[in-house]
Amino acid sequence: MSNINEDTVARIARLARLKLEPEQLAPMATELTSILDWVEQLGEVDTDGIEPMASPVDAKLVWRDDAVSDGNIQDKVLKNAPRREYGFFAVPKVIE
Repeated sequence: MSNINEDTVARIARLARLKLEPEQLAPMATELTSILDWVEQLGEVDTDGIEPMASPVDAKLVWRDDAVSDGNIQDKVLKNAPRREYGFFAVPKVIE
């Protein structure tokens, strides 16, 4: 059984750059303690013979050819451009 105290919560909050008011420390300590107790319970589950998995859903990714394409929508992309030149966005020069 884990037991997180208020000093530990304050230290974790400081490391995570979270601002916790003093009255928030005790409830957070209780919550973190219950989370760690739950994680300890998971450690008691017998997982021998179970293959690790990345996701509980057995979904396959659909692959497509990795082909370079401009999308054939140049006119649509440039339709709202304030300025365009030679089929590209025209922007003011930044470096002289």
